[in-house]
Amino acid sequence: MLSNSPPPASRPARAHNDHHESDDREIESLEEFDRVVASGGLAGHRVQSVDLTDRTFALLGADTTESVFLGCAMEPDAAAKVRAGGALVFPPVPGLPFDPYRGGLYGPDELFEGLADDGFDATPDARTYRWYQETKSDGDIFASMLRSIHDDAVSDALDEHLDGARVVGIMGGHALERGTAAYAGAARLGRRLTRDGLTVATGGGPGAMEAANLGAYAAPFEDGMLDAALELLAKTPHFTPSVTDWARAAFEIRQGWPGGGVSAGIPTWFYGHEPPNAFASHIAKYFVNAVREDGLLARSNAGVVFLPGAAGTVQEIFDNATPNYYGSRGEPTPMVLVDRVHWTEKLPAWPLLQALAAERPMAARIALVDSVDEAPDALARLRTQAPA
Repeated sequence: MLSNSPPPASRPARAHNDHHESDDREIESLEEFDRVVASGGLAGHRVQSVDLTDRTFALLGADTTESVFLGCAMEPDAAAKVRAGGALVFPPVPGLPFDPYRGGLYGPDELFEGLADDGFDATPDARTYRWYQETKSDGDIFASMLRSIHDDAVSDALDEHLDGARVVGIMGGHALERGTAAYAGAARLGRRLTRDGLTVATGGGPGAMEAANLGAYAAPFEDGMLDAALELLAKTPHFTPSVTDWARAAFEIRQGWPGGGVSAGIPTWFYGHEPPNAFASHIAKYFVNAVREDGLLARSNAGVVFLPGAAGTVQEIFDNATPNYYGSRGEPTPMVLVDRVHWTEKLPAWPLLQALAAERPMAARIALVDSVDEAPDALARLRTQAPA
């Protein structure tokens, strides 16, 4: 195995935290709960998905005025007391394959739990997709409410995780196969941007998205680690015919080189037939695709790189261009399109993007490059270039 020691100048920044406790009323772990109780009470706090069955004594003695308990297991006496003390209590929902009140993002180990022994169909990710398929069209307001609560909780956790980070989005097609030059290029891009101190965010799925998250994961290691990982992954090029084999290959890389770099994956169960990739350290998975797509682009405050893709990537280009055009999110953010032939001849999005940008501030924040290896420098240039 290659050394786990990164080159001195290549260590990715990890300045942002999963949860900020100063002036924050949210309690998302038992440790936070104990600290808050010890410091004076729970009044006005929101407790998310914390198992409080062993904290009955603390709950019986705590001030719970205007507090809210979301999906927290507790003894009946404790639940009755906190309600009487002015709290709102939303109890856990039995039988769900997901937690609608979750206080943090997903990780690969959580979504793929059971993969090694029982295959992908037994994982929480696959079971949640089946639940979604069964409930999305039956008109049940309760199921719809649970999906909405879940997605809002995920958005809250994502904002906490990315607070203070410089986020660069990498968009590209899900069909890109491991073992191809384009896949390797997307991985190099993710590695380079992470080493530059940026937080890579992708749609969290296979193909170009997985490659970019893989590159971010590889950032702390010596360069040869990525070459070795690409060679091993090429033996299972696609998630068809077997998601299980495809995902197991990724976990073999994670186990062989533990402690990889941080990145975000933002997938959706709307496209649940496409599995999430295992290389994003933090995964914000949504039920509603529109919320997921807009949220990914809105959080890419350091710009977006668009790799060659099809209809989904074209949609993302103009979903990103619209707020840049109107200035609805402030100054326009950089947009770099990769592969001149693809974006001028095969799917000519670039000429339209240029026409939209003409004589507007966003004109100074768009670029077209021939090769993926040119994208980091183009992105850096656009970030420092003043809008017209």
